[in-house]
Amino acid sequence: MTLSVATETEVAPTRPARRIPFWVWPLALAAVLVVLSAIRLITGQGDISSSGTLGAALAWAMPLALAGLGGLWAERAGVINIGLEGMMVLGTWGAAFGAIHGGPWMGVVGALVCGGLGGLVHALATVTFGVDHIVSGVALNIVAVGVASYLAARFFGSIPGGSDVQSPQLPGLPTIGIPGISDPLKSVEDKDWFFVSELAALLRAATTGLSALTVIALLLIAGTWWVLWRTPFGLRVRSCGESPVAAETLGVNVYLYKYIAVVTSGALAGLGGGFLAMVASDAYREGQTGGRGYIGLAAMIFGNWRPGGVLMGSGLFGYMDALQLRGGGAALHALLLLVALLLVGIGVWQVLRRQAYVQGTFAVVVGILVVVYWFLSDVVPSEVTPFAPHLTTLLVLAFASQRLRMPAANGKVYRRGEGH
Repeated sequence: MTLSVATETEVAPTRPARRIPFWVWPLALAAVLVVLSAIRLITGQGDISSSGTLGAALAWAMPLALAGLGGLWAERAGVINIGLEGMMVLGTWGAAFGAIHGGPWMGVVGALVCGGLGGLVHALATVTFGVDHIVSGVALNIVAVGVASYLAARFFGSIPGGSDVQSPQLPGLPTIGIPGISDPLKSVEDKDWFFVSELAALLRAATTGLSALTVIALLLIAGTWWVLWRTPFGLRVRSCGESPVAAETLGVNVYLYKYIAVVTSGALAGLGGGFLAMVASDAYREGQTGGRGYIGLAAMIFGNWRPGGVLMGSGLFGYMDALQLRGGGAALHALLLLVALLLVGIGVWQVLRRQAYVQGTFAVVVGILVVVYWFLSDVVPSEVTPFAPHLTTLLVLAFASQRLRMPAANGKVYRRGEGH
C-alpha cells in the first residue's frame, strides 16, 4: 500500500500584455512637437521643425519602413531575412529598368518583381534546402550587388544619359496633396509661434506634394497589420513562425506559407529600393541603398516585429537623415538636445518601470555627456555628419529596447513531417 501526498505549487499569474490606448499616440506626437518647438526657440535653428524637413523625413523613412516591413513578413513566418539589403539593391535596378522601358508605374512593378525574385532565392535556400538563414542572407547581399552592377553596365551603359554605374533620369511618379491648404499652413508656420507653427509644418508636410509611392507605402503598413493580425491567412503565416509543427498538424501547408511570406518580404524590400531610385532620387545609382536594409532590420527588431514599431524606428532615421541633408552640422548640433532628452527619458523609464538599472543608468549618463558636448561645441564635425543618422538611430533603438520577443521558431530549419 502506498501513500501519495500531493503538493500544490503556487504559480504566479502572468500579467497580460498591455495594449497602448489609441489616444496615447496623438498625445506622444504633441509632446514631440512641443520639444521640437522648445529646441527651435533655444537654438534658433528653424530647420529642425520646418515643413521641408518633416516632408523630407517622411520620404526618407519610407524605404526603411518598406525594408523593415519586408523583414517582418519573413520573420513572422519563421525565416530570418538579413538579405533585405540585397533585395533593395535588386529593387533599385528593377525600378530603373521598368521605368525606362514602360513608364513610372512599370518601374514600381519592376522593383516588386526584382525584389520578389531575391525573396524567392532566399526562400528556396532556407525553406527547401535548409541553408542557415544568416548565411543565405549574407550571400544574397553579396550576389545582389554584383548582379545589379553587371545589369547596370549591360543595360544602362549604352543609353544616352546613362553609364555603367547609373541610369538615365527616370520619369517621376505623380504627387498627391490636398489643394488650398498649403499656403495658409505656410503662413502659420512662418509666424514662429510656439507649438502652433510646428503643428502647421507637420500638417503641411503630410498634405502637400506627397509622392504616390509614399501613400502606397503607408497603406502597405496598415494593410500588413490588418492581414497578419486580423485574417485567417495572417494567423496561418504567424503560426508558421511560432510553431510550424503545430501548424502542420492543423493542416497548414507550412512550406507554402513560408514561401509566400518570404517572397512578399523580398517584394516589399525591392519596393523600398525602387523608392530610392524613383522618389528619393531620380535615377538608379550604384550603392544608393547605403545599408538601409540593415537599418530597416534594426527598426523591425526595435518595433517588436510589429508594423507600428517599424514605422516609428524608420521615422527616427528618416528625420535624422533629412536634417543632416538640409541643415548640415549646425542643425544636427541643435538636435543633440533632443537626442539627450530622449536618452535621459529612456534611461529614467528603464530604471523606474523596467528595473533595468544598468541599461537605464548608462542611457542617462550618455544623455548627460551629449548635453555637455552640446555646450562645448558649436557644430557637428563634417566627418561625422553623414553617419549621424545611423549612430543616433542605433543608439536610441539600443537603449529603448522593450521586452522584445521574436517568433519562437524564427531562424529554425523546419522539415515537413516533423510533427508525425
